[in-house]
Amino acid sequence: MLIQNAMIYTMAGEPIPNGYLLVRDGKIAAVGEMPAPATEGEEVIDVEGACVYPGFIDSHTHLGMWEDGLAFEGDDGNEDTDPVTPHLRGIDAVNPLDRCFEEACAAGVTTVVTGPGSANPIGGQLAAIKTAGRRIDKMLVQAPVAMKMALGENPKSIYHSKSQSPSTRMATAALIREELFKTRRYLEDLELSREDEEIDPPEYDMKCEALMPVLKGELPVHFHAHRADDIFTAMRLGREFGLDYVIVHGTDGHLIAEDLAEEDVPVLCGPILCDRSKPELKNLTPACPGILAETNVRITIVTDHPVIPIQYLPVCAGLAVREGLNREEALRAITINPAQICHIDDRVGSLEPGKDADFSIFREDPLQISTKPEMVFVSGKRVL
Repeated sequence: MLIQNAMIYTMAGEPIPNGYLLVRDGKIAAVGEMPAPATEGEEVIDVEGACVYPGFIDSHTHLGMWEDGLAFEGDDGNEDTDPVTPHLRGIDAVNPLDRCFEEACAAGVTTVVTGPGSANPIGGQLAAIKTAGRRIDKMLVQAPVAMKMALGENPKSIYHSKSQSPSTRMATAALIREELFKTRRYLEDLELSREDEEIDPPEYDMKCEALMPVLKGELPVHFHAHRADDIFTAMRLGREFGLDYVIVHGTDGHLIAEDLAEEDVPVLCGPILCDRSKPELKNLTPACPGILAETNVRITIVTDHPVIPIQYLPVCAGLAVREGLNREEALRAITINPAQICHIDDRVGSLEPGKDADFSIFREDPLQISTKPEMVFVSGKRVL
């Protein structure tokens, strides 16, 4: 397939005012300035000056974990019977036939990070998936893509109601710390057993096995944290254990932007199109992404679907622009930035040869509330 006569926002450099995009076998084969290369047997789509953008990426959702229009029957996001569940995998709960996947595609959102919620201090494994498909195993970009951990009000409120630990922020951090120390010891015992055949390996522990890549720096941690003190606790845990980590939500981030920039901590900002539904959201402002970006903090913009429906991701980016975020940075915050921060930029996030052919065609600015894409492609297949 050849897309030609397009304004192409590759997100890998300057836009191409009049360019082409060549797709073969679900991948981008070439991108450049017109005239397009001669093709034979290719479908040719002349978009007559319309804009082509990489498929949008939402780096924090629970898409398919809380199903649309259902209550308990479709609620698979929090296993709140045990506060430490690193061995749970989001892909075992996602329902790709939930209609919100179609709504994501229709808005040009082609990749999401989804998985467990924030009831548990350690919630489980997040996955990066495409939004088009019916079988999760064929929709994977990377799984696991991160380990979900949570600080602040959510874990303490869930378990306080059960008269169970954690009921304080201290206990939440302690449970995370305890499991990481336990995994460190588990790793040491495994190594000793490999070095000396007379030493038995430790008894198999599924939780430790799941956390081993975290301690090795092979799997990032996504810390749910709204309040400034919770963000600092995440940073403290990150330093203690040498974690590769990011802050999810970061509602108070604009109050501590310099601290985040100093330690180069990325923030997945959002949801910003919602009410202040609990005390730790009292400083919520859609100006936060712009303030963080101005302070050289790496950011993405997220919906936290279903908190904000997934199809409003570009609307959230537009709202951040209205409140001070540079438009180019807003586009980056829903394309290449989440791809890079989540370590999936070898597949998605920009229009470059070798990457998945995920892109949308717009006639008007996609960050305007009145704009819809004319066409959306996922892995080279037209889904809209």
